[in-house]
Amino acid sequence: MSQQLFSSQRVMMPEGERPACVVVRAGRIVDILPYDGPRPPADQQHDFGDRVLMPGLVDSHVHINEPGRTDWEGFDTATHAAAAGGITSLVDMPLNCIPVTISAAAFAAKQAVLAGKLWVDAGFWGGATADNLAELPALLAAGVLGVKSFTIDSGIDEFQSVNEAQLTLAMRQLARRGLPHLIHAELDHSPAEPMSTPTSYQGFLSSRPARWENDAVALVIRVMRQLVSEGLTPRAHIVHLSSAQALPMIRAARAEGLLLSCETCPHYLVLAAETIPDGQASYKCCPPIREQSNQESLWQGLLDGSIDCIVSDHSPCTPNLKNLDSGDIENAWGGISGLQFGLSLIWTAARQRGMPLTDLVRLMAQRPAELCGLTDKGAIAIGQQADFCVFAPEQSFTVSAEIIQHRHKVSPYLGHQLTGVVRSTWLAGELIYSNEDRPHFPGPARGRALLAEQESN
Repeated sequence: MSQQLFSSQRVMMPEGERPACVVVRAGRIVDILPYDGPRPPADQQHDFGDRVLMPGLVDSHVHINEPGRTDWEGFDTATHAAAAGGITSLVDMPLNCIPVTISAAAFAAKQAVLAGKLWVDAGFWGGATADNLAELPALLAAGVLGVKSFTIDSGIDEFQSVNEAQLTLAMRQLARRGLPHLIHAELDHSPAEPMSTPTSYQGFLSSRPARWENDAVALVIRVMRQLVSEGLTPRAHIVHLSSAQALPMIRAARAEGLLLSCETCPHYLVLAAETIPDGQASYKCCPPIREQSNQESLWQGLLDGSIDCIVSDHSPCTPNLKNLDSGDIENAWGGISGLQFGLSLIWTAARQRGMPLTDLVRLMAQRPAELCGLTDKGAIAIGQQADFCVFAPEQSFTVSAEIIQHRHKVSPYLGHQLTGVVRSTWLAGELIYSNEDRPHFPGPARGRALLAEQESN
């Protein structure tokens, strides 16, 4: 059986950074040796010198939109972008594909289109909506890693939001199976402040205030307490947290023993409302990008452990839906395209705050893998799948349309100079992306579908 050695002066492991030689056999890490010590025979040796060898990132929040809206994105282009960003595992959201993934049949339809399109490993979230609660047991049994619900209009008619009673019913089922319930936490208290000018970013921000998020997080906590009183152990996860005002509630809920986690996204951590120009809907997402002071509080939440994960919430659409010509933010599709650049975006900002790369590994690989139940992902450790990102943390590049791998070259990051370059990405010990001489993807597509283990009857 062939054996490979992956060596670096800077290997990121759960216990910290150190020089090491990682031994890989059949796509798995079988040993970790001192960098300067004796080495076993190997068919291939890869020494990355002072470049960082970190685990492949895990992005648990990606909208791929296939089947049905593949003109927005698709598994082939999305997973190319993921590989170029050092991501070796992602989890696809249950919308905005057609059909939305709210039944076992819809999940089967999604799996049927995967052949030859996965350049990284991919798992799948299902959906819990107002009209699919009877379908939920079969969907959970089909292999989704958990489900997502909206407490506000999702923007897609076929993916209905849930009220408190429906959220309780769905979370009860998930708690009985030990699976996480992801929640888009906003409550619409319209009218807030209606937009007087459709091109105004400040008008959009005022129309979707932080209290919408705060009240929805309080609702989730209330539902969790109800289920705990029934003797259950619910797991809830707040997706794309934008309002830092919700963090004290989240900390208090955890202090009382609730299994409540949360994530935030690069756009909330590197973009600020004060600097967003009017008429630029490439910046529109829901919840919105808020003020600089809020952003600083989110960073503090990362530093003190209140926020568990950083994920992309990659939510692309066709350029015309972004109203690039008219600048109409109010009626544009709300979603940020940034799957490929998350590591570099966060490292550019984190290094200025003195945050080490080991923290980014925890936030962008280890904790997302734990959320999804991917027990062999997210760490360089014996027994783990040999998924690696080779990263040059001192090199820089400028985001341009020419280097974007996702389908449409629309992004609020165009023109941004970022520090930290992904030099190569490896999946189960195989090179899937190289950016040494030129960006390219050695084929064939090697990714696999990641399904939750089936219950035995």
